[in-house]
Amino acid sequence: MTGGPASAPADDAAYEDSEQGYAAGLRAWDGLPGIPASSGALIRDSRGRILVLKPTYKSGWTIPGGVMEANGETPWEACQREVFEETGLRVSAGRLAAVDTRPAKARRAMGLRFLFDCGVVTDEQAASITLQSTELSDHAFLAPSEALARLRPAVSRRVAAVLETGGCRYLEDGRPVAGVPDE
Repeated sequence: MTGGPASAPADDAAYEDSEQGYAAGLRAWDGLPGIPASSGALIRDSRGRILVLKPTYKSGWTIPGGVMEANGETPWEACQREVFEETGLRVSAGRLAAVDTRPAKARRAMGLRFLFDCGVVTDEQAASITLQSTELSDHAFLAPSEALARLRPAVSRRVAAVLETGGCRYLEDGRPVAGVPDE
């Protein structure tokens, strides 16, 4: 059988380091493109401030959330798991607030980002936050304008788009798309 675009050259190291090898690794078991997906949570305190987190493994600040597990985890399950792992908070209700596509770049596949509005935590819950120390060094509840200024650019655009409307948004790289109205 002759190899198509995803066939590996004899040298596995060269294959893994090639664009062709990288792209082949982004295919699911059924041969369809595998698209990395993550979920995030918009969580506010009783004063309307947004929960932001300071990761130890990248610059800037973010919101609770992370990559969906490849074990069949859904976006909502990933949101709930990540919020608990990162903060110790349990979210049991949320509203899908946005679906955002992260554009593909060299050696990085297009990604899907789901953002859930998980509502308001009580003062007691806010005081009980316990950070996942291997991934996070700090957290804060910030006024929306301050949170948007502190968040990493793509996350800031996504959160800002959600704050502008009460419905669900379809976004591309955190930006609304002409011709796709809010729900």
